[in-house]
Amino acid sequence: MAPPGIPTGVHVIFERAGKVLLMRRCNTGFFDGLFSLPGGHIEPGESVRETAVREMREELGLNLSAHALELVGVVHRRSDTNRIDFFLRAMRWRGEPERAEPQKCDALLWAEVSDLPGNTVDYVCQALMESRPSPWVVEAGWSDAPDYLVY
Repeated sequence: MAPPGIPTGVHVIFERAGKVLLMRRCNTGFFDGLFSLPGGHIEPGESVRETAVREMREELGLNLSAHALELVGVVHRRSDTNRIDFFLRAMRWRGEPERAEPQKCDALLWAEVSDLPGNTVDYVCQALMESRPSPWVVEAGWSDAPDYLVY
């Protein structure tokens, strides 16, 4: 049974030498074959930052402190369901990114935001290219809402 409420995702932006870290999803049934930022869904009882810390350890083998994460923005999107995605920037981390879950990720890539692969998840591209001051809010896929809201 699906949990009640709106599925809420947390994505982490790692930057190095002007590039961001992307993961290519596989065998998950959700955006398989597409590049995305590392991240995952909030579990019951977790905060946004706690989710980021857990997911980065599970997916990339990285150790983060919740205090080293900065809120960049939020995307409220209409997809297969109503979804909310938080985007955080890792200001520092320990370790070197690796495919810690190779059954769910078949490639890691450092890419320039201006040259993202064509097979990158659309709303992730939109979030990475957002040029408004942080934190921003984007509403996507809703017929009665403006494309961008900034709070």
